[in-house]
Amino acid sequence: MSPAHPVAAPLRWDLFCQVIDNYGDIGVCWRLAADLAGRGHAVRLWTDDATALGWMAPAGAPGVQVLPWPAQAPPDGAGDVVIEAFGCEIAPDFIASMAYSTRASGQNRLWINLEYLSAESYVERSHRLPSLLMSGPGAGCTRWFFYPGFTRRTGGLLREPGLMDRQAAFDRAGWRARHGVATGAFAVSLFCYEPPALPSLLDRLRQHAGAHLLVTPGRATAAVQALENQDPNGLQRNQDAGSLLSISYLAPCPQPAFDEMLWACDFNCVRGEDSLVRALWAGQPFVWHIYPQDDQAHHAKLHAFLDWLQAPTSLRRFHALWNGLEQDGPLPALDAATLQEWRATVQAARARLLAQDDLLTQLLGFVAEKS
Repeated sequence: MSPAHPVAAPLRWDLFCQVIDNYGDIGVCWRLAADLAGRGHAVRLWTDDATALGWMAPAGAPGVQVLPWPAQAPPDGAGDVVIEAFGCEIAPDFIASMAYSTRASGQNRLWINLEYLSAESYVERSHRLPSLLMSGPGAGCTRWFFYPGFTRRTGGLLREPGLMDRQAAFDRAGWRARHGVATGAFAVSLFCYEPPALPSLLDRLRQHAGAHLLVTPGRATAAVQALENQDPNGLQRNQDAGSLLSISYLAPCPQPAFDEMLWACDFNCVRGEDSLVRALWAGQPFVWHIYPQDDQAHHAKLHAFLDWLQAPTSLRRFHALWNGLEQDGPLPALDAATLQEWRATVQAARARLLAQDDLLTQLLGFVAEKS
């Protein structure tokens, strides 16, 4: 693990998040903001849509202000560190204020573009690179690129202090009992878009005696209910085996409760960026529904992740069918031996990640180095 670079004093941070769709962008930004505040920093989270925080973080967090997207800098100016999450564009007047305060005080406002997560090789090459602005309202300022990632030559993943201790103390049996999961049942969480292989997954689950599917709200619920409407009498029942698949439709929940669901289930279907990271920390077998892109760029991104994960053939096949990269054939069977192989794969990957500094520890070190 690389040495930490502690920041001498708490700093003021401006964190910008534009919500494009779904919940991943605001989810990542909220975890970062709350972690910063938990380590003693003051955070202003500027967002154009804070709606999801109503259930994602209903109690807020001490030290975090959630503010509407600004057209200009506030009266007290920009913070010590300004972060653009996922390449969102800060208003020109805010940038001009940053440049002015830097020239007036001689103290640089550190401007960081926190990029998307990927296991592709360009991430290691691009991490921590500067971009000097030669024109426009930010002329003379440097914007730095900070890339999350899975290897030591990247910025790491968000992992708040105490996460693994909290997981170790988690009452898994109690959670399952409270959510109606029978003792010994095969519990599966479903957080997805509209995976082409969803009918195949339901077929696999119907082959498990006592399988229980926990469906998250939003697009996952809509996808399952669409199949229910097509076959209201047969979705849950395997006519040959006579087994019954239990399905629970969940309500929106705060982020810590989402983490607990992943810890409690035997197999997790996750999507996007934030839940992928949380599935890795959970250490249970999972399949990732990667965000689809029109130019099919997500194919290479998915393959790069599976390469880093050292995924066995069966898990690669499951991902290819789940994400529509392949069309023919059923999903691999979710038998005990397969699940144990996948679990060992995920836990080995988690061990590699735990040997590295988390994203915020690295980010604080970067700030201390460049300030």
